[in-house]
Amino acid sequence: MTASVEDRAHDLRTRLESVQQRIADATEKAGRKQAPQLIVVSKFFPASDVQILHELGMTDFGENKDQEAAAKSAELSDLNVRWHFIGQLQSNKAKSVVRYASMVHSVDRASIVNALGKAMAREIAAAEEAGEPARPDLEVLIQVDFGEEFSPDHDATPASSGAQRGGVVPQEIAALAAAISETQHLTLRGLMTVAPLGAEPGKVFDRLREELDGLNRLYPDATIMSAGMSHDLEAAIESGATHLRIGSDVLGPRPAVR
Repeated sequence: MTASVEDRAHDLRTRLESVQQRIADATEKAGRKQAPQLIVVSKFFPASDVQILHELGMTDFGENKDQEAAAKSAELSDLNVRWHFIGQLQSNKAKSVVRYASMVHSVDRASIVNALGKAMAREIAAAEEAGEPARPDLEVLIQVDFGEEFSPDHDATPASSGAQRGGVVPQEIAALAAAISETQHLTLRGLMTVAPLGAEPGKVFDRLREELDGLNRLYPDATIMSAGMSHDLEAAIESGATHLRIGSDVLGPRPAVR
């Protein structure tokens, strides 16, 4: 490795070990036997960083822009990694996303369910026609928006979806879950949230756990709780998160977007 690559590898190793120690400490403090899955959010960072982190044992990476994710996954197609799509998804990007993503964390409306189902059907039909093994069904999570519930004046605000970060309000989970369960080649695996700005993360994540417990009683495969980022991973672990989405604390400050 060149000096610059060696320096970057050292930096990533140091950062990763620090995050892994935080996760281990929080897991022990919460009295949990198994630590959650760490998803390294590699958006805005080069494929070379993913390569280094893979060599350090990381297997799961998150991206939130299809154009960047598609290019990165193609460049690293020889690596045995799982790509998680975590950003807001447009229906016209579904065809591309299903080609590389193992899991989509941000399903928040019926049109996305329909687009992903159709895209998966096309992929599976193409594989059959080519005599290739069919890919597994796409795992999906429903993104939940607790912004109104945890806003200071939420009692005066009617429930509705479409908040800035995306996601459905809790009252809409059941209908979207039913739509997913009725769509071939999609498997409902659980729920995801981002703690609203200004809200106490632990309380938000406890609410997500409540919603997941209810969902799991109807859909046994729905066991994943995707919650927690660099600044609130400890609260997420305390509340029972199974998957953490960590970016800056592993990769450092984001590169300037040009």
